[in-house]
Amino acid sequence: MGGSLKQILLCLFFISIFYGAFAQSGPGAAQGGPGTENFPPINPDPRALDFFNRGAALRLQGRDFSWTDLAEISLWASGDAAVSMEGGEAGFSRLGQILTAAETIRSLPNLPSGQRERAEFVLAYMHSNILRTYSLYQTRVDTIFENGRYNCVSSAVLYMVLCMSLGIEASGVMTRDHAFVIVHIGGENIDVETTNALGFDPGNRREFHDQFGRATGFAYVPAQNYRDRQTISPIELISLIFQNRISEHERGRRFAEAIPLAVNRLALLSGEALAAPGSDVSAAGFFENPREYLLDRLLNYGASLLNSNREEESLRWAVYAAAQYPDESRWQELILAAVNNRMTRFIRANQLTEARAFLENQKPLLGGANFARLDSSLLDTELISRINRINNALEGDAIVNSVREAQREGRLTERRASEILVFAARRTASVLAAAPGRDWLAAIGYIENIIARFGPSRELEQDLQNYQRNRAADFHNRFAAEWNRRNYDEAERILNEGLAEFPNDRQLLINRDTLNRNRP
Repeated sequence: MGGSLKQILLCLFFISIFYGAFAQSGPGAAQGGPGTENFPPINPDPRALDFFNRGAALRLQGRDFSWTDLAEISLWASGDAAVSMEGGEAGFSRLGQILTAAETIRSLPNLPSGQRERAEFVLAYMHSNILRTYSLYQTRVDTIFENGRYNCVSSAVLYMVLCMSLGIEASGVMTRDHAFVIVHIGGENIDVETTNALGFDPGNRREFHDQFGRATGFAYVPAQNYRDRQTISPIELISLIFQNRISEHERGRRFAEAIPLAVNRLALLSGEALAAPGSDVSAAGFFENPREYLLDRLLNYGASLLNSNREEESLRWAVYAAAQYPDESRWQELILAAVNNRMTRFIRANQLTEARAFLENQKPLLGGANFARLDSSLLDTELISRINRINNALEGDAIVNSVREAQREGRLTERRASEILVFAARRTASVLAAAPGRDWLAAIGYIENIIARFGPSRELEQDLQNYQRNRAADFHNRFAAEWNRRNYDEAERILNEGLAEFPNDRQLLINRDTLNRNRP
């Protein structure tokens, strides 16, 4: 069988991880319960498991994927649903075209004998016979054979496969927004910009630099700029096909269609983790963590549901997908946003009872801190709503007691509880003051009682002074009315009553002087 015991155990360990991540959710589990039948699939294509097992078996023998394997995988990644080495005439069409191109190159009488010259020959052959038009987003290898349109990724993958068919070792290179190939020949690493017929060893070709930027919009990143470029394996280069297709779907806001591609990309790169340090795909040193990348796609789809006001569906999606791809903190962000958005819509429709019921129903999904945060926010809204409906002192007292209880339970901060309490007291006092006959005394008494119980506040003290001034003004107005009617005894009684409450009121003191000077 080949391979050391350590290699065999390592492969078996990775296979168990792969099955744990994907295969444990078989056809039955994939249904996900009620309401999930319209969700995008989150289990990989069965061919992903086939490629994984094929790669694992090869590595046990100390080998890597053959160029025909890579051709098949690249077509699968491109979306050629029928491609298979056993697919018959229909399934073999695109793969057959790659195999035919490789055979044609090998049989050409002018094929050079040296590997360096052969690598340059392959690039020239592709641009003369296969590649026709550069297209920024045409990342699929199968499409190259339909219309000749290509971009950096699709042309790089095809070039890599054709070079490997001649026994030339090749790897991928990626920059921030571009990809090309390195061929490894005689201890030398030679860059190949596959989007340009002059792209072989571009650092040494002036005419390449005159054409490349205009043709593609990308700048060549020379080998010495190692911080701006990263060498990647053949499988990682093929995975860029998935990544570009995913980007195209998301640019078109087709988030559901991006998910199966990201799932398959993770499955493909999980096999690559066998050849890398670390114990799982997230620790394998990839150019980008494929599991985190998949989580981004899963969460983007959930966010798209939120943007369509489909919060309940987004929550079902979170439960469904998180069971297979757990990440508590990131899924909690989506769950929190979904519950908050739905509650907000209930609140805007003045459906606070429905908002409270919805929040309580989602409590098992929300982490303790997130539930407390939403509960506090909703409780705040509920209390303000109740305050705005206060009709009497009893209702005001009930809200004040509710505020204090919520503060003791930790559902409101001390500062917010004090703010709401003051608002409730002011609202209650204003209702009392607005009663028939303007009952300033009731408003004054209510505020004085609140201050005595809970301490003073600037707003309550200002309101108290206003109500006191209004009551003193009432005494003045009643005194003046009786005085003008020459009811001097009644005017004096009213004045004395007012001075008993407000002995320092300036207007009442003036009234007393008037009474003393002018009373008959």
